Amino acid sequence: MNELIRAPEIRVIADDGEQLGVMTPEAAIERAQAVGLDLVEVAPGSKPPVCRIMDYGRYKYERKKKMGKSKGHAAALKEVKLRPRTDQHDLDFKLKNARRFLTDGDKVKVTVMYRGREMVHREFGYKQLDHVRDLLSDIANVENPPRMEGRFLSMILVPMREAIEALQRAEAKSGKSDKSSDKSSDKSSEKASDKSSEKAAKGAKSEKPEKGDKPEPAASEQASGDSEDLQSAAAEAE
Repeated sequence: MNELIRAPEIRVIADDGEQLGVMTPEAAIERAQAVGLDLVEVAPGSKPPVCRIMDYGRYKYERKKKMGKSKGHAAALKEVKLRPRTDQHDLDFKLKNARRFLTDGDKVKVTVMYRGREMVHREFGYKQLDHVRDLLSDIANVENPPRMEGRFLSMILVPMREAIEALQRAEAKSGKSDKSSDKSSDKSSEKASDKSSEKAAKGAKSEKPEKGDKPEPAASEQASGDSEDLQSAAAEAE
């Protein structure tokens, strides 16, 4: 790069891809420095060597980023350990981990460990592995079938990438539909509450007396009026 280029003549390419022709490294470096860039040798085996004017720092960053993408996720071998008579609760927990490993793109080694007299009844371990294989058959295939290694019975499962991607897409769609249904139910409940409050307000207005109506007299006022009428009638009779 730049002053480290030793060839007497080089073929130069501009940063926009334009062919600048054959020139000395010194002349090419002057062109690169004039635009604030570097002169990088990209094809040293050519005759003459090919150099390009570019931003070397950016070039290194993009190259590193591209290499990281090409590597992707390096599949690892995870292990899940069981016993011949592992209960359903513990089995569900271990299968949850195995499913997570598989969806991350890792292989899973499922191992049944025998102790003491459990070696006499090895068939329980085989049944346990068959059960695990069936429960994970939607996202995994058996790479290595069950095999005894001392007191350990193991099989290896590999993820089915297409099935996992389809499952993830389905889960994403269901999540979106659930959110939309929640929003619609919230809106409908808000509308119903608004309608009920409007009805209550209208009912309260209808119960108020109109301006032209007179309020009815109280019972005490009516009684006093009746007694006055009786007294006046008795005086007239006398």
